[in-house]
Amino acid sequence: MMLGKYFKKTVFRKEHTADGVVPEAPQGILKKCNACKGAIFTEDVKRNLYICPKCGNYFRVHVYRRIEFLLDDGSFEEWDQGMTAGNPLGFPGYEEKVRALQERTGLTEAVVTGKGRINGMETVIGVCDGRFMMASMGEAVGEKITRAVERATKLSLPVILFACSGGARMQEGIVSLMQMAKTSAALKRHSDAGLLYVSVLTDPTTGGVTASWAMLGDIILAEPHALIGFAGPRVIEQTIGQKLPKGFQRAEFLVEHGFVDRILPREEAKEVLAEILRMHGKRAEGMASGGGDLMKNSVPEENGKELQKEETAAESVKALAEETENTETSRDGQEKSLRGEKEETEWENLRKSSAWDCVQKARKKDRPVGGDYIRELFPDFIEFHGDRLYGDDAAIIGGIASFDGTPVTVIAEAKGADTKENIRRNFGMPSPEGYRKALRLMKQAEKFHRPVICLVDTPGAFCGMEAEERGQGEAIARNLYEMSSLKTPVLTIVISEGGSGGALALAVADEVWMMQNAIYSILSPEGFASILWKDGKRAPEAAEVMKLTAGDLKELGIVEEIVEEPGEFTVDTMPVVCEELRGKILRFLEKYEKMDGEELVEERYRRFRDM
Repeated sequence: MMLGKYFKKTVFRKEHTADGVVPEAPQGILKKCNACKGAIFTEDVKRNLYICPKCGNYFRVHVYRRIEFLLDDGSFEEWDQGMTAGNPLGFPGYEEKVRALQERTGLTEAVVTGKGRINGMETVIGVCDGRFMMASMGEAVGEKITRAVERATKLSLPVILFACSGGARMQEGIVSLMQMAKTSAALKRHSDAGLLYVSVLTDPTTGGVTASWAMLGDIILAEPHALIGFAGPRVIEQTIGQKLPKGFQRAEFLVEHGFVDRILPREEAKEVLAEILRMHGKRAEGMASGGGDLMKNSVPEENGKELQKEETAAESVKALAEETENTETSRDGQEKSLRGEKEETEWENLRKSSAWDCVQKARKKDRPVGGDYIRELFPDFIEFHGDRLYGDDAAIIGGIASFDGTPVTVIAEAKGADTKENIRRNFGMPSPEGYRKALRLMKQAEKFHRPVICLVDTPGAFCGMEAEERGQGEAIARNLYEMSSLKTPVLTIVISEGGSGGALALAVADEVWMMQNAIYSILSPEGFASILWKDGKRAPEAAEVMKLTAGDLKELGIVEEIVEEPGEFTVDTMPVVCEELRGKILRFLEKYEKMDGEELVEERYRRFRDM
């Protein structure tokens, strides 16, 4: 039987035109993804913000295209457009190379700077373009960035810089190196003026740019999978003589190791940056000087114009305060106000519950955790990561939000809602990098005059070998030391467990409040019983002796407020609790934002000095 014809190789013949030429796709219509190797239409890539529609790989973006999809239409005003590089070393062929790149790219240098608006909010912006000598930083690049930052300082504007660079420009030698110091010094002056700097790291950001302006942002964001590091991967591999692990020096690696606040997907860039600018909007003069005016927000209209809207938080607070004042009567003789009767009833209820009951309730698995409070009270919360020294710690959540129009910094010790999340968050027991992250965000809040709201829920700081190696004691001590002198209002709420120094590290505050069934103590009842009585089973007895309940601690003058809870306190029943909390927090802000920084520090010092 002849089977050959069934296995014949099919040959596709190339079709030729009449003149014998093989037709091809028009040049530039297709390109190859360097990640998935797939053929993709160039126009599809452009429409998709230069992201591969097949695998999600990020292509590098030409500078004016990035400006186009970030800034409001027609708002960009370019600065120093004609500035070009010199040849300080007289390096052979350098000037010719620069001219050739200028012709090919249409750029005069590797960075474009200027001023524009994002959703109606004005900012200074600088964007690097890797097509121009891999956006290496020579004298012209350093000068353009420095001038932009100086003008931003003079105009009291925020700065957003998009880094993409191979580092220093070798052809300019030591002059290039000096640009690292020059740009950093300009940013220090901008920071000292109380102004916002956001650094956005794109692929690649290396060398002298990483070691200067790229890593100095108040907030540091990075595009997914961007290569970020001081030394390049090849240099490191040659130095150590081994292959680097997958993902090393990528953006996600830097988030994990505490050096980047968050990943910034390109499709979210404009909205995230707009939110950050909004939360750092120009505050009324009275706020900075202790005059008590709440933030004025810049609300963009649909046509891109700014609509200045006075926030109504102050009126809300005033109304609440007046209502409370009107309901309270003189306490002469036996007469009690409605508020007094409520407090007395609350006090009686607290005393009916044993201390051990409170311990059990504070530890209940279905009790709301820090993340639940953030979602309920601060719906526009933006989380930031890392201590800028070693790593990020999931046991502490930190970031910025607005509360009834006022920008605030929110920091929460975080347990998990289930076992898997509890393991990831180390059961709410922070490591040194968690406390250092919290302090970094508090110092940032002080710079921008943002009140700090801390939510405490921890059985205690993590006791482990690695925590000791990284300085757990020093990290806690540093928080106590620095929080005592923060020149911005600080409120701490113990929402469940307040265990020892691990809780106190977030509780050197102007006021400390407790949820009705929260506990706050020198250590756990089990630990107390084991140390003093050598019997951990006597924990219920220890709880009574330790005076760890909200009622006990208010009587001792350790806390100022107790927030009532329903009988069954879960995520489902917390909205009514958070409604009460909102009113209390508004009154707190109204009271403490009237004080200037020195007065806040003195009052806080007296609070703890008198204990």
